[in-house]
Amino acid sequence: MEWLENLGLLGLFIGTFLAATVVPFSSDAVYLSILAATGNPAGCLIVGTLGNWLGSVFTYFIGWIGKWEWLEKWFKVKPETLARQKLKIDRYGVWLALICWVPVAGDVVAIALGFYKTRPFWSIVLMLAGKFGRFLVWNLVYGLF
Repeated sequence: MEWLENLGLLGLFIGTFLAATVVPFSSDAVYLSILAATGNPAGCLIVGTLGNWLGSVFTYFIGWIGKWEWLEKWFKVKPETLARQKLKIDRYGVWLALICWVPVAGDVVAIALGFYKTRPFWSIVLMLAGKFGRFLVWNLVYGLF
């Protein structure tokens, strides 16, 4: 992670983007370390939010192009499991995008929202709101706003 810190805000963008994809990475750790290193709360909030949000949008569209057959064949996911997940997506819909900021589970939610073809515009807007809120809270916790 040190190499990301050395890149400053560019490193923050790269790290938060990757963390919002299926790459196992902590956007919180990257955010906090670069926030501390730069002392730039507004820049970190904007860049961190943008990187993490675009990573989730990328993950959403990866789900969008997915096919049932791929999940069954390559990941051995049973049709019953997919049907249960679809019920949850149908029940909560685009509002699930607000929790795409949650580590690990958020990536799965983003993929599922895309896979089950929730409304792209609102899914993406709500992802942005959740990501912004998460990093704003980190700034407030550390008294940097």
